[in-house]
Amino acid sequence: MRPADSLHLALRAITAHRLRSFLTLLGIAVGITAVILLTSIGEGIHRFVLAEFTQFGTNIISVTPGKVKTSGPAPTGFPTSVRPLTLEDAESLRRLPYINGMIAAVWGNTEVKGNGRLRRTTVSGVTPEMLKVHGVKVRSGQFLPPEDVENARAFVVLGAKLKSELFGPANALGARLTVGNLQFRVIGVLEAKGQFLGIDLDDAAYIPTARALELYNRDGMMTIDLSYEEGVPAARVAALITKTLKARHGREDFTLTTQEDMLRTLSSILDVLTMAVGALGSISLLVGGVGIVTIMTIAVSERTGEIGLLVALGAPRRTILGLFLGEAVALSALGGLLGLALGFGLAQLIHLLAPALPVHTPLAFVVIAELIAIAIGLLAGVLPARRAARLNPVEALRAE
Repeated sequence: MRPADSLHLALRAITAHRLRSFLTLLGIAVGITAVILLTSIGEGIHRFVLAEFTQFGTNIISVTPGKVKTSGPAPTGFPTSVRPLTLEDAESLRRLPYINGMIAAVWGNTEVKGNGRLRRTTVSGVTPEMLKVHGVKVRSGQFLPPEDVENARAFVVLGAKLKSELFGPANALGARLTVGNLQFRVIGVLEAKGQFLGIDLDDAAYIPTARALELYNRDGMMTIDLSYEEGVPAARVAALITKTLKARHGREDFTLTTQEDMLRTLSSILDVLTMAVGALGSISLLVGGVGIVTIMTIAVSERTGEIGLLVALGAPRRTILGLFLGEAVALSALGGLLGLALGFGLAQLIHLLAPALPVHTPLAFVVIAELIAIAIGLLAGVLPARRAARLNPVEALRAE
């Protein structure tokens, strides 16, 4: 039998029972729709979260006090306290090769009073290079000026929301603020940055690191963020940082976290999330596969005489097998295409109705979903097709 004739017979068998065929392929379509819709939302969230984490730069290594590892009890008489990361440590790291920016950071929550108003918010002690390292922009005035970090003047830069809460539309530059128990003068206002994983970046104030150490009565940094040149391996920069701090501290009592490591871990977690929601949608595909098995089994029973006649006329068993497999694959492929159209359309509709919900449908997902639909049709049609191919022609004709 020519391939064209086989295709014609398979399509004729599908169109002969339009309602039954439509309900069968609808089962596959619902499954593919669920997979496309859920994976589109999962992939959109994946991209959104990674974009949030990379908005402050990608070539960044963070140094925090304390070594994250498991160890036994400390020897008797050996001090167990962790040496703090000092401003001197930060300055020594800033002078390393490949380093093009440094933020020595301390933060906390405290009261900010100004213009007759009071607000409790996050106040961060940072170095002037925060603009360069995190890509922050100033809306008016200037950022903290470059000066001796240990003797920095009492200046403060306000986030956009904090400025609006304290001063409204009035000009805040030059105003006096009381932060905790210290006096500061406003020299700048930052551009609105929005939220980062639920944290309002605009409801904050920024003061020199040395002033923050005094404000919070601390003797060391909470973190030192270092940006390095493009194209330089993170491992090379991390080795230089480790060597420098070990020489200064006498031991490795700090932890390095590279942006690459963090993004790699985060991406792995989000990939698992995307696959998990896709697997939930795949349950519907199994239901569709069961539907194809059922319909094809019924078709074999209904077309017993046709099968017997084909075999009696000399059709080989593989031709019978191919006919029923082709019918199953055609049903699943058409269902897959309908599911792709529905899934993509619903994903775009959700994005239009809820722009805040990130939705993204990669082309690879579309191709994989259609291939899965065809594979399910192929697998679901094997048993009925083998049953049809093994029918005895004499018994089949007698049944007719």
